[in-house]
Amino acid sequence: MFDQIKLSAWTAGIRSKYNLPLRVELWNGEQVDLSSDTPRVKIRVPGPGGLRYLLSPSLDSLGEAYVEGALEIEGRAADMIQIGSTLAQSTGKPARTSRVASAALRLVANHTREKDAEAIRYHYDVSNDFYSQFLDPAMVYSCAYFENGDEDLATAQAKKIDHILTKIGVQPGHTLLDIGCGWGALVLRAAGKFGARCVGVTLSEKQCELARERVARAGLQDRIEIRLQDYRDVGGTFERITSVGMFEHVGIENLADYFGRINQLLAPDGVVMNHGITTADIEQRASPYGGGEFIDRYVFPHGELAHLSTVIRTMQEGGLEVRDVENLRRHYARTCALWTENFERNAEHIRKTADPKTFRIWHVYLAGCAYAFAQDWISLYQIVCGKAGQDPAQMPWSRRYMYT
Repeated sequence: MFDQIKLSAWTAGIRSKYNLPLRVELWNGEQVDLSSDTPRVKIRVPGPGGLRYLLSPSLDSLGEAYVEGALEIEGRAADMIQIGSTLAQSTGKPARTSRVASAALRLVANHTREKDAEAIRYHYDVSNDFYSQFLDPAMVYSCAYFENGDEDLATAQAKKIDHILTKIGVQPGHTLLDIGCGWGALVLRAAGKFGARCVGVTLSEKQCELARERVARAGLQDRIEIRLQDYRDVGGTFERITSVGMFEHVGIENLADYFGRINQLLAPDGVVMNHGITTADIEQRASPYGGGEFIDRYVFPHGELAHLSTVIRTMQEGGLEVRDVENLRRHYARTCALWTENFERNAEHIRKTADPKTFRIWHVYLAGCAYAFAQDWISLYQIVCGKAGQDPAQMPWSRRYMYT
């Protein structure tokens, strides 16, 4: 039998502290509203066993309950995340995983080549059609750049790529390596608009296949090569190197080696940009209230977020000098919010391209990321580097060139 006293106490406690536009519907037909406002989210508990997710909630446990079908949740994903976060905070438990637990999770990750490739396939090989339903037409799966704040997603993504290529000073004839090239948007722009000769590498077979098709359609086979290849196996040197949304998969303990490998591939006067997500937690613990555990289990297996200080330190350990750092946190909050809107707008088609569990994972994941960036739990930095010890006179005297 379910504990009516515990449920009543929980309801009273939530009502006394918060004004949540949430309705809880029990299996016996009973309805409980946690606010006088019109409910924006409805949670249906199909049986007594589902109550445990409500009585001791975290973002991880609530996300698990939704994904696995233990709770049926209706509403906009943004509202679901906002209410779920408030419920998780109501427990009074520590917001973040302890440093010891976070370190243990990193040891379990054990970033081998095989596990890294498996994790990439899990996340990126859902289907190209699936991603096309919420990304922009160019299929850019990373933070957009809203120069004025009112751009649509496609415009902001094109501006992001141009911002990157301008920052690193790509010129006609430059050789460019894009590590984690996705569906090829950056190398297509670098070759087509900036005249670079590009190599893009990815571990996702579906990304590689579509990127090659797009290169062929653009008639740029003479300037772009797309490889299904681990960055550690790339040879040669490149005058420009980009890594956009990839280093999160490397593992914190491997970052110095990662940047060291980039240094080996970089020409003596070359320039590299690393564009990636970081944690705002100086101790590099998982995102608050169980959000990090949910993402590790369902979305990005073995993904790890370093603090900015760790990124800069490991860049220096890898032989790179940091030249410029730009925070695009608010840009990623908006990007993820737009992805969420697209996902919900195209939900009917997406349900046809993915199984119900995958649909539910991504439904809350995209909105959860928007919330996490907005709350400064995580951030996004573009960091421009060159080889350490270079003549400083080779560098531009100001940042003006980035915006012309």
